[in-house]
Amino acid sequence: MNTRPSILRSLRWLLAAPTLALAQPAATVPIDTDAPQWQAVRLNKSLTPNQFTRRTWDGVRALEVHSKASMSLWAHPLSLDLATTPVLCWRWRVDDTLASADMTQRQGDDYAARVYVSFKLPASAMGLGLRTQLALARTLWGADLPDAALNYVWDNRHPIGTEQPNVYTDRAHMVVLRSGNADAGRWVTERRNVLADVSRRFSAGAQAMQLAVTADTDNTGLSAHAGFADFHFVAANAPCTFASAQP
Repeated sequence: MNTRPSILRSLRWLLAAPTLALAQPAATVPIDTDAPQWQAVRLNKSLTPNQFTRRTWDGVRALEVHSKASMSLWAHPLSLDLATTPVLCWRWRVDDTLASADMTQRQGDDYAARVYVSFKLPASAMGLGLRTQLALARTLWGADLPDAALNYVWDNRHPIGTEQPNVYTDRAHMVVLRSGNADAGRWVTERRNVLADVSRRFSAGAQAMQLAVTADTDNTGLSAHAGFADFHFVAANAPCTFASAQP
């Protein structure tokens, strides 16, 4: 039997495979603001929930939140490989920051806009004490409480780049990306390497479980109005892409 044709076909495939792999575009994981997977999450049932709506805002299809002495999330489950697509891109806007907010005090732990990424941590990153702490917390706040979370916030007073544990729990790490009103009233874009952030603060083996947005006003009793749009994860060396030009 002549096996030469089959051998040649195999060689052609092996030679072509690297070229095909290199020709594939960089991975992008979009999180559509109109997707049905978004749902309201109330971390504390005793608090008044925020009001979330979908709308086109200055030409941008967005999630809009009104918060008035209230707090709840609008959340979307995540299923992605942070090693492949570690960078989260999005745009957001606020009408105004919260004058009396202060992220260093429990009574001031409010934000005009807040983006959460929640994680499940590998067993190797959690000792017995932490597992016990989380088990107790879940009896109070529900089984969906994550092992850890990053919070990207639009603050009122602290410099951009400020990072610290949340004043209520060190399982949430706060990162100030915008501060003050210089960019208020318009859409602005963000790009953040989530894998680098979670590796530095919690564990390189963390698995992203949920993306959530909110405005947070339950501690100060103030009001906030914010919008979020164009969430997507991209490779570390890939550009963010947005649906329309930025002002």
